[in-house]
Amino acid sequence: MNLPGFDPEILEKRFPYFEPALRRAIGLEGRITELDHGDEMIREGQYIKSFPLLLEGIVRVCRMEDDGRELLLYYLNPGEVCAMALTCCIGHTKSNIRAIAESKVTVVQIPIPCLDLWIVQFQSWKEFIMYAYRKRFDELLETIDSIAFKNMDDRLIKFFLDRYRTTGSTIYDGTHQEIALLLNTSREVVSRLLKKLEHGRQIIISRNKIDFTMLIS
Repeated sequence: MNLPGFDPEILEKRFPYFEPALRRAIGLEGRITELDHGDEMIREGQYIKSFPLLLEGIVRVCRMEDDGRELLLYYLNPGEVCAMALTCCIGHTKSNIRAIAESKVTVVQIPIPCLDLWIVQFQSWKEFIMYAYRKRFDELLETIDSIAFKNMDDRLIKFFLDRYRTTGSTIYDGTHQEIALLLNTSREVVSRLLKKLEHGRQIIISRNKIDFTMLIS
């Protein structure tokens, strides 16, 4: 859903380090879009026509395999951008990732020509983009390390800890199958490991809900 306008104060709240002129440019050129939980913000294989800047909500960024399985790459929080999508926009290439709303999401869509222009015009935008690249690169390295060097027990615990860092919640509302897709494994493996964590009193499992408070404390 596209909204005709938005409160400029949200830009100051999310991006206080941007120059006032840059925030005005975003307000002038940007278009607000709202997504519901489960909606696709970016589809794999498509050209990205406008660049999303996340204002509210949580977005999951992943890669899809031919058999429908997902590989979770990282989460986007309010005030963040997807560096991989940015690369596709600047390079005018098709998206190689999928971005899905994990909650109700509000984004401001930036026209592609503004990306290069603002890097020249605004120092804070240039620094913001460079920081986004560095942060996502570090997260991708962490994902690769997790796949290459950690066993599935550790990857499952890391999954919950990453959820906590992203959402601030110690409750996961979802199925074993959804976790399996995100970790690129089978539901049977996830169910077995969850039972192991439950027997160790590290989590509490109920229907479509997992309380992992004990992993945090």
